[in-house]
Amino acid sequence: MRITTSIPGEISANTMTTIIKTIEVTIPIKTAFDLFVNKLTLWWPQEYTWSKDKLVELVIDPIPHGLCTEIGPNGFRCDWGTVMEVEQGKRFAFKWQISASRVPEPDANKASEVYILFEQPAPGATRIQLTHGKFENHGNNYTAYRDAMASEQGWPYILSAFASYAVKSAH
Repeated sequence: MRITTSIPGEISANTMTTIIKTIEVTIPIKTAFDLFVNKLTLWWPQEYTWSKDKLVELVIDPIPHGLCTEIGPNGFRCDWGTVMEVEQGKRFAFKWQISASRVPEPDANKASEVYILFEQPAPGATRIQLTHGKFENHGNNYTAYRDAMASEQGWPYILSAFASYAVKSAH
Protein backbone atom coordinates (compact mmCIF):
# COMPACT_ATOMS: atom_id res chain seq x y z
CA MET A 1 0.00 0.00 0.00
CA ARG A 2 1.28 3.44 -0.84
CA ILE A 3 -0.38 6.74 0.06
CA THR A 4 0.78 10.03 -1.36
CA THR A 5 -0.53 13.38 -0.26
CA SER A 6 -0.67 16.80 -1.78
CA ILE A 7 -2.47 20.01 -0.93
CA PRO A 8 -2.02 22.36 -3.88
CA GLY A 9 -1.78 26.08 -3.19
CA GLU A 10 -4.70 28.38 -3.77
CA ILE A 11 -5.03 29.58 -7.35
CA SER A 12 -6.41 32.93 -6.25
CA ALA A 13 -7.81 34.54 -3.12
CA ASN A 14 -11.30 33.41 -4.19
CA THR A 15 -10.40 29.76 -4.85
CA MET A 16 -10.42 27.19 -2.07
CA THR A 17 -7.50 24.84 -1.64
CA THR A 18 -8.35 21.29 -2.59
CA ILE A 19 -7.15 18.15 -0.83
CA ILE A 20 -5.79 15.42 -3.11
CA LYS A 21 -4.93 12.00 -1.68
CA THR A 22 -3.75 9.02 -3.70
CA ILE A 23 -3.52 5.40 -2.65
CA GLU A 24 -2.48 2.28 -4.56
CA VAL A 25 -3.76 -1.20 -3.75
CA THR A 26 -2.93 -4.54 -5.32
CA ILE A 27 -6.44 -5.55 -6.32
CA PRO A 28 -8.15 -5.27 -9.71
CA ILE A 29 -9.82 -1.97 -10.49
CA LYS A 30 -13.34 -3.46 -10.68
CA THR A 31 -12.88 -5.01 -7.22
CA ALA A 32 -11.49 -1.78 -5.77
CA PHE A 33 -14.47 0.21 -7.07
CA ASP A 34 -16.95 -2.34 -5.73
CA LEU A 35 -15.33 -2.45 -2.28
CA PHE A 36 -15.03 1.34 -2.07
CA VAL A 37 -18.59 2.16 -3.11
CA ASN A 38 -20.68 -0.92 -2.29
CA LYS A 39 -18.95 -2.35 0.80
CA LEU A 40 -18.47 0.86 2.79
CA THR A 41 -19.77 -0.69 6.02
CA LEU A 42 -16.96 -3.26 5.96
CA TRP A 43 -14.05 -0.80 5.81
CA TRP A 44 -15.11 2.72 6.86
CA PRO A 45 -13.76 3.47 10.37
CA GLN A 46 -16.67 3.14 12.82
CA GLU A 47 -15.24 5.95 14.94
CA TYR A 48 -15.98 8.21 11.95
CA THR A 49 -19.71 7.47 12.11
CA TRP A 50 -22.42 8.81 14.40
CA SER A 51 -23.41 5.29 15.46
CA LYS A 52 -19.85 4.20 16.38
CA ASP A 53 -19.80 0.52 17.47
CA LYS A 54 -23.59 0.31 17.05
CA LEU A 55 -23.36 1.01 13.31
CA VAL A 56 -25.74 -1.15 11.30
CA GLU A 57 -24.85 -0.11 7.76
CA LEU A 58 -23.34 2.58 5.53
CA VAL A 59 -25.11 2.69 2.18
CA ILE A 60 -24.40 4.56 -1.03
CA ASP A 61 -27.07 4.49 -3.72
CA PRO A 62 -24.63 4.71 -6.67
CA ILE A 63 -26.82 6.66 -9.08
CA PRO A 64 -26.95 10.42 -9.69
CA HIS A 65 -28.91 12.04 -6.84
CA GLY A 66 -28.63 8.81 -4.83
CA LEU A 67 -28.06 9.21 -1.11
CA CYS A 68 -25.08 8.35 1.08
CA THR A 69 -26.66 7.11 4.31
CA GLU A 70 -25.71 5.83 7.73
CA ILE A 71 -28.11 3.38 9.38
CA GLY A 72 -27.72 2.98 13.12
CA PRO A 73 -29.56 1.34 15.99
CA ASN A 74 -33.27 1.76 16.70
CA GLY A 75 -34.10 3.09 13.24
CA PHE A 76 -31.48 5.87 13.30
CA ARG A 77 -30.84 7.17 9.79
CA CYS A 78 -28.61 10.00 8.66
CA ASP A 79 -28.09 11.09 5.06
CA TRP A 80 -24.56 12.50 4.85
CA GLY A 81 -24.09 12.91 1.10
CA THR A 82 -25.67 13.05 -2.32
CA VAL A 83 -24.19 11.25 -5.34
CA MET A 84 -23.30 13.60 -8.18
CA GLU A 85 -21.79 11.20 -10.69
CA VAL A 86 -20.98 7.52 -11.15
CA GLU A 87 -19.02 5.83 -13.91
CA GLN A 88 -18.82 2.16 -12.88
CA GLY A 89 -15.24 1.08 -12.24
CA LYS A 90 -13.83 4.52 -13.08
CA ARG A 91 -15.14 7.41 -11.01
CA PHE A 92 -17.52 8.34 -8.28
CA ALA A 93 -18.41 11.81 -6.99
CA PHE A 94 -20.64 13.00 -4.18
CA LYS A 95 -21.54 16.03 -2.08
CA TRP A 96 -19.96 15.78 1.40
CA GLN A 97 -22.89 16.98 3.52
CA ILE A 98 -21.16 16.90 6.89
CA SER A 99 -20.59 20.38 8.28
CA ALA A 100 -17.40 21.67 9.89
CA SER A 101 -19.03 21.02 13.28
CA ARG A 102 -19.66 17.39 12.22
CA VAL A 103 -23.40 17.88 11.92
CA PRO A 104 -25.31 16.58 8.87
CA GLU A 105 -25.98 19.37 6.37
CA PRO A 106 -29.27 18.86 4.49
CA ASP A 107 -28.58 21.73 2.06
CA ALA A 108 -26.37 20.33 -0.73
CA ASN A 109 -25.37 23.90 -1.65
CA LYS A 110 -23.53 24.10 1.70
CA ALA A 111 -21.59 20.90 1.06
CA SER A 112 -18.08 20.27 -0.19
CA GLU A 113 -17.45 17.83 -3.04
CA VAL A 114 -15.52 14.57 -3.15
CA TYR A 115 -14.33 13.05 -6.43
CA ILE A 116 -12.82 9.57 -6.49
CA LEU A 117 -10.97 8.40 -9.60
CA PHE A 118 -9.97 4.75 -10.12
CA GLU A 119 -7.06 4.02 -12.48
CA GLN A 120 -5.11 0.88 -13.36
CA PRO A 121 -1.36 1.66 -13.18
CA ALA A 122 -0.49 -2.03 -13.74
CA PRO A 123 -2.39 -5.30 -14.15
CA GLY A 124 -4.00 -6.31 -10.85
CA ALA A 125 -3.34 -2.93 -9.25
CA THR A 126 -5.54 0.11 -8.69
CA ARG A 127 -4.66 3.73 -8.02
CA ILE A 128 -7.41 5.65 -6.25
CA GLN A 129 -7.21 9.42 -6.30
CA LEU A 130 -9.52 11.23 -3.90
CA THR A 131 -10.06 14.95 -4.44
CA HIS A 132 -12.01 16.88 -1.79
CA GLY A 133 -12.76 20.48 -2.64
CA LYS A 134 -15.18 23.38 -2.29
CA PHE A 135 -14.68 23.51 1.47
CA GLU A 136 -15.67 27.17 1.39
CA ASN A 137 -19.27 25.96 1.01
CA HIS A 138 -19.10 24.89 4.67
CA GLY A 139 -18.92 28.50 5.87
CA ASN A 140 -16.68 30.32 8.34
CA ASN A 141 -14.71 27.37 9.76
CA TYR A 142 -13.89 25.84 6.40
CA THR A 143 -10.09 26.24 6.60
CA ALA A 144 -9.86 24.39 9.91
CA TYR A 145 -12.18 21.73 8.49
CA ARG A 146 -10.05 21.35 5.37
CA ASP A 147 -6.91 21.13 7.50
CA ALA A 148 -8.50 18.42 9.68
CA MET A 149 -9.51 16.36 6.65
CA ALA A 150 -6.01 16.79 5.19
CA SER A 151 -4.32 15.72 8.45
CA GLU A 152 -3.17 12.17 9.13
CA GLN A 153 -6.44 11.58 11.05
CA GLY A 154 -8.54 12.68 8.05
CA TRP A 155 -8.50 11.22 4.54
CA PRO A 156 -5.11 9.44 4.95
CA TYR A 157 -6.54 7.48 7.91
CA ILE A 158 -9.76 6.68 6.06
CA LEU A 159 -7.92 5.58 2.91
CA SER A 160 -5.56 3.45 5.00
CA ALA A 161 -8.60 1.69 6.44
CA PHE A 162 -9.77 0.99 2.90
CA ALA A 163 -6.35 -0.29 1.83
CA SER A 164 -6.13 -2.63 4.83
CA TYR A 165 -9.56 -4.05 4.09
CA ALA A 166 -8.81 -4.37 0.35
CA VAL A 167 -5.61 -6.36 1.05
CA LYS A 168 -7.45 -8.70 3.47
CA SER A 169 -10.35 -9.23 1.05
CA ALA A 170 -7.95 -10.13 -1.78
CA HIS A 171 -6.68 -13.18 0.12
